[in-house]
Amino acid sequence: MNSARLDATFAALADPTRRAILARLALGEASVGELTEPFAMSQPAISKHLKVLELAGLISRGRDAQRRPCRIEAAPLADANAWLEEYRQLWETRFANLDALLEELKAAEKKPVRRKSRPS
Repeated sequence: MNSARLDATFAALADPTRRAILARLALGEASVGELTEPFAMSQPAISKHLKVLELAGLISRGRDAQRRPCRIEAAPLADANAWLEEYRQLWETRFANLDALLEELKAAEKKPVRRKSRPS
């Protein structure tokens, strides 16, 4: 997994507008005009967000006569997911170990404590 590509992916995903654009593109390709509609920002501002997404490899732009549809690209998201998955597995293992320790402590609390009897 390329570190620079992963950095670009996470940097692009850090912005809520770009995440919203990706969510829209997950439904199917769209033109810049169609992507601009739900946002209270100009088309040049959306184009800047699209450029960041394109440089990160998260989207690609096609050519269909005058229309340049944008489409989502899955590979960088799959790479980011694979990176995150390693940490998810690590934390699941640690939580499982913590659960086991807590169960041991609960079981130890329930056992009656035997005191030594004192000679009279």
